[in-house]
Amino acid sequence: MPESVVLLHGFGGTCRAWDSVASLLERERYLPVALDLPGHGAAADGPRPITFAGCVAHVLAQAPASFTLCGYSLGGRIALQAALAAPERVRRLVLVSSTPGIEDRAARAARRADDERLASELEAGTLAEFVARWRAQPLFAGEPPRVSRLVQEDQLRNRADALAAVLRGVGTGAMPPLWEGLGELEMPVTVLAGDRDAKFLEIARRMVERLPDAELLVAAGGHRLHLENPAAVSRAITARP
Repeated sequence: MPESVVLLHGFGGTCRAWDSVASLLERERYLPVALDLPGHGAAADGPRPITFAGCVAHVLAQAPASFTLCGYSLGGRIALQAALAAPERVRRLVLVSSTPGIEDRAARAARRADDERLASELEAGTLAEFVARWRAQPLFAGEPPRVSRLVQEDQLRNRADALAAVLRGVGTGAMPPLWEGLGELEMPVTVLAGDRDAKFLEIARRMVERLPDAELLVAAGGHRLHLENPAAVSRAITARP
């Protein structure tokens, strides 16, 4: 029976963000299950407020009894919490360009204020305007044009009001840091970061130091590796038994 691989997209994405990665997984061995997280895509009309507990329940309700869990960015933060909530169900964990949260309280409060500002911008303007501003962040500098096109297409599958609720409820500023909980994750963990993504590469190295059974993979690319280098992400998913 193929191994189920639950795939969690990042902020502003949808399940379609995983199309390229899923297409590279051998169907005889792996069954990709890409989900829309609350506030995104087909899950835009879910309960409010959006919370981490609600996101974890959403994932676990749709996942099989035992599965590999792979999350990118926001999806990685939700994946960490799902693995801590149900470690007996998560066989392996793959974290792509993700973080366990902001440790410093003041920095976390500042990020929460930034997330609120972005949420207000979403509500006051159009989704297309927000998508253009989001894409212009330094975090995505050097991204190939084809990746930018894919991101724009995917983000425009969402709704502005729903994404504003996501930022307020499960933005990085709203997330209690999970660094101290990493030592509880006994399943094999693969942490993947792009070689151009300096900030998240450093975070990835720190995570691997704290995880009991982890490996660090560095791939050619920037922050959105699942779109820029799907082959590397698919290898990360399949690299460990």
